[in-house]
Amino acid sequence: MNIAEDIKTVFEKDPAARSLPEVLLCYPGLHAVWLYRPAHRLWELGLYFPARLISHLARLLTGIEIHPGATIGRRFFIDHGMGVVIGETAEIGDDVLMYQGVVLGGTSLEHKKRHPTLGNGVVVGSGATILGAIKIGDRSRIGAGSVVLQEVPPDTTVFGIPAHSARGGAQAKAQLDHNKLPDYCSEEMRRMQQQLDALKKDIVKK
Repeated sequence: MNIAEDIKTVFEKDPAARSLPEVLLCYPGLHAVWLYRPAHRLWELGLYFPARLISHLARLLTGIEIHPGATIGRRFFIDHGMGVVIGETAEIGDDVLMYQGVVLGGTSLEHKKRHPTLGNGVVVGSGATILGAIKIGDRSRIGAGSVVLQEVPPDTTVFGIPAHSARGGAQAKAQLDHNKLPDYCSEEMRRMQQQLDALKKDIVKK
């Protein structure tokens, strides 16, 4: 457990963090990750009940549910965090930023890989749901409230229900700019209007 690295990550990814005591005492996302790690070690040793007990305690204390069977990389930061659910076979890479209400959910009752895999540097916006054993490529951005059911290539932004994709991912310095997403509905309306205008011109010519 690299506590110093975790604390540094909070200061780098949350401009609201002002002091060390504040970060140590007032960041449930940090507490959830710290409690996940010993639970995960117990899970790997086959001590499933104590592992689940620790994760349940973490859920009660933080409002964040991380299954001890999940695999999480370094510098993972959950901002705010309430309502986050990370399933048993989920895999999360390094430098991932996640906001409140995110669900990494499974889509099968079989005992196999059934939760998402998030690559390095991924940003997942508030309330997003990612379902199934799909891969979210490195540095991709998942827009707030999106429902993702298919694989996402690296350096891609997805948004909507179901999620649509656009070019451009989450580069390190722009990770917090997860509000800057394309407006899919407006783009579609614009295309439809152009098609209608073209049809009107054809009708007038005839």
